[in-house]
Amino acid sequence: MSGDEAVFKALADGTRRALLDLLHASDGRTLGQLCAGIEMSRQAVAKHLRVLERAGLVTARRVGRTKEHHLNAAPIQAIYERWIAKYERAPAAALHRLEQALEERT
Repeated sequence: MSGDEAVFKALADGTRRALLDLLHASDGRTLGQLCAGIEMSRQAVAKHLRVLERAGLVTARRVGRTKEHHLNAAPIQAIYERWIAKYERAPAAALHRLEQALEERT
């Protein structure tokens, strides 16, 4: 599975998006802290975190006896640049051309 496919698969699930939102709000959370923000078992949350890690959206770091999870937004930025930004530019350019044409008429 390519990098983009893994990111899209990871983002397709609402629970995984909620975990990313939790990490965005407060980075470096433990599994227990993440479980407190989502009503599901530790095993289910851990499974979702593994999918996010494989996609490169979350990194984990051992700190003493705990494991902190950190958001890595770089794959989301890459998806944005590859799949979203280019489609944003066309409407903005069309509006700019329309504005110029209207100014020329007046």
